Amino acid sequence: MVRIRNIGVCGSDIHVYHGKHPYTSYPVVQGHEVSGEIDEVGAGVKELSVGDIVTIMPQVVCGECFSCRHGMYHICDNLKVMGFQTGGAAQEYFLVPANLIIKVPQGISFEQTAMIEPVSVAVHALGRAGEVSGKRVLVLGAGTIGNLVAQVARARGAKNVMVTDLSDYRLEFARACGIDQTVNVAREDLGERLIEGFGPERADLILECVGAPATIGQAVSLARKGSTIVVVGVFGEKPQVDLGLVQDRELVLIGTLMYQEKDYRTAVSLIAAGKIKLEALITDRYPFESYLEAYRHIDGAKDRVMKVMIRLD
Repeated sequence: MVRIRNIGVCGSDIHVYHGKHPYTSYPVVQGHEVSGEIDEVGAGVKELSVGDIVTIMPQVVCGECFSCRHGMYHICDNLKVMGFQTGGAAQEYFLVPANLIIKVPQGISFEQTAMIEPVSVAVHALGRAGEVSGKRVLVLGAGTIGNLVAQVARARGAKNVMVTDLSDYRLEFARACGIDQTVNVAREDLGERLIEGFGPERADLILECVGAPATIGQAVSLARKGSTIVVVGVFGEKPQVDLGLVQDRELVLIGTLMYQEKDYRTAVSLIAAGKIKLEALITDRYPFESYLEAYRHIDGAKDRVMKVMIRLD
C-alpha cells in the first residue's frame, strides 16, 4: 500500500481528459507519474518496508504472450497502463503489486521521484539506438520528454547535443538544463545550424520527440547517410515519410515505447548522481483538490507549461 505524495501530469493525461486518447477505457482514475511512501506491506513482501520512498512502474502485463516470454514485456500484446486501460494512482492510497515498486535512495525528493517515469522514457529511447557516448545527437522537440532525452544523452556521454523547437520558452528550459545548442526552427535554418554545430558529418543520431508529420519528415530529410532516427513522439495523425530517402541513405528508423525495469533503475542512478536537472522543469504545482484546475491551466497555457505537479501533502 503506497501513500501517494506527488503526481506528474503528462500530455497523454490531457488527451484522456478530452476523451481523445484512442486506447483508454472510460471512466478511469488517472495518474502514472507518481511518488509515494510505503504505508503497509503484505506478509510475503521482504525487500520493501514501511516508510520507503518509492515510485511505481505503471505497466500491467500478461506474462504469456510472445513479447513477455522473450523479455519484451513493455510491449506486451495485452499491455495495460495504469491511468489509461486500468486504474491509476491519482488517489491518496494505492494498492500495487510489490514487483512494480521501485525504491529510491535518500536524497531524491518526492517531486524528483515522480519524474522518474518520464526520465525512464528517455533512457529507453536512447537505449534503442545503442551506445550514445561520443555521438552527435539531435533532439527534435524541447517539451518535457525532448528536454529529458537531451539531458540523458548528455549524461551518457554524447559528444554534442542539439535540441530544436518552435518555442523560445521551451528552448530557454533546455539551456537552463545545460543543453547549450538550441535552434528555433521557426527562424533558423536547421540544416545550416547542424553543420555549424556538428560539422559537415552532421548528426549521428536523431530523436523525434514531437509526434508531428513535419518533424519526422525533417528528421529523414536532414539525416546523414547511415545515421539513426528514433521515433519517440506519439503521432495523432499518420505521417507521410519519404521511404525513398530511408532506403537510399540506409537510414535506421527505430520505434520506442515506454521502458523496462532496467531503464527505471538507470534513471534513478542518473538522478541520484545529479546528472539530470528536474526541478527547473516543474513550472506549476497544484494541491490534489485542484486537479481539474491544473488540467484547465495546461489547456489555457500550453506554450507556458512544462511539468505540472499535483501534491498530496
